[in-house]
Amino acid sequence: MSVSSLEAVLSQSGGAVNLLRNSKIGMYVYPVVAPEFTNWRDEQRAWRESAVLFDQTHHMDELIVEGPQAEAFLAYHGINAFGNFNLNRAKHFVPVTPNGHVIGDHIIFREREDKFILVGRAPTSNWLMFCAAYGKWNVRIKHDPRSPSRPDGERVLRTHYRYQIQGPDAPKIFEKMNGGPVPDIKFFHVDWINVGSKKVQALRHGMSGAPGLEIWGPYEDKAYIHATILQAARDAGVNLVLCGSRAYSTNTLESGWIPSPLPGIYTGDGMLAEYRQWLGADSYEAAGAIGGSFVSDNIEDYYVNPFELGYDFYIGWKKDDFIGKAALTKMKEQTNRKKVTFEWNREDVLKVIASSFEQGTPYKWIDFPQPNYASTSADMVMHGDKMVGMSMFNGYSFNERCLLSLGVVDASVEEGDVLTMIWGEPETTGKTSTEPHKQAEIRVRVAPTPYASEARENYADSWRTKGSK
Repeated sequence: MSVSSLEAVLSQSGGAVNLLRNSKIGMYVYPVVAPEFTNWRDEQRAWRESAVLFDQTHHMDELIVEGPQAEAFLAYHGINAFGNFNLNRAKHFVPVTPNGHVIGDHIIFREREDKFILVGRAPTSNWLMFCAAYGKWNVRIKHDPRSPSRPDGERVLRTHYRYQIQGPDAPKIFEKMNGGPVPDIKFFHVDWINVGSKKVQALRHGMSGAPGLEIWGPYEDKAYIHATILQAARDAGVNLVLCGSRAYSTNTLESGWIPSPLPGIYTGDGMLAEYRQWLGADSYEAAGAIGGSFVSDNIEDYYVNPFELGYDFYIGWKKDDFIGKAALTKMKEQTNRKKVTFEWNREDVLKVIASSFEQGTPYKWIDFPQPNYASTSADMVMHGDKMVGMSMFNGYSFNERCLLSLGVVDASVEEGDVLTMIWGEPETTGKTSTEPHKQAEIRVRVAPTPYASEARENYADSWRTKGSK
């Protein structure tokens, strides 16, 4: 008998941990955009040494929220303060459950007093669509889900294209395509610039630690915008490198954003129980996978809160009320884990790789540039026999010549400490993205977040820089 909701799937599968650790979804795919245009090493190098063009059109949901109660609705369902959210601004929007656990995040743009656009992964979009119906808010929502991971030759259409140009030579391209100097746009502010004959909105942003602008507009303009950007780079004498999906997914390792925490929605009564009944059996939350060495019978052990991810910087404590406020007030008084970068030991990594050239069962394969083989990663980080942290997102940086991962550690852990990460899973699961393997111990040094000095020194105060200066 088929099931129609996440709640039914959880009941049938024996609980959330069993469901997600045995997911058959396979590798997490960044859709449509070619894996590589040149090679992923040069594509990574470009955002540090010249300029890179990211095509962000396909891998994120887009949610348009508008109506008389649009601001009140979003302020109630996110931790962010909205008092300083004027027109032509953007924010990093973070919703939590009534129990204070992070659901996900979106970048939110304010286009009118009563209209907002949100861009990001599915968990936040799904939550907001449910909340709009659950609370009977006077808002209208348009959902444009991310492009199919495997379109199989079918035509793919979106509401908007979305490009980002980054790197030290990016300003030369902006000036050429604008037909003159661009406005001095503050970090996470939006202004209008020219791209040839089109006027487009531009967000001052940077994901890999390099300066840049993100632009977007109607999808039907995508080919013209793309061609105009490339011509502007040629006219400026800049080596603009197109970035494929293999390199794109690693750019956050240098700037310190954890893109895929497990949504904290698998437990809880009341609103959360109704949400699990509302979510479809084919939703991101039902089909996603947990990978890694950390295995717990309690799904809540995989949850994170805003303090652990550095998002407490955003919390609008002065708001009358918002979902999760009471829980976060209690968490504020507790000792919370903190976000760090883990720098993997070279010799230990080479030992793991070498095992694949020997007879017998090898260690878990480390794929390059990203060995992330599940929607959410959870690898144990140990100090002796004690688990003191969790590695949550990993990959190789050609710029830094090392494997890095982002995660959380106990408050007692200090920068420079050398810990041990357990790489690989303790038993065979049903995941199709894992092969028979044995576990390895990899030494990891606790490093600053963001790892790239450009991000630490030049980003405005935010979740990226808080506590790292």
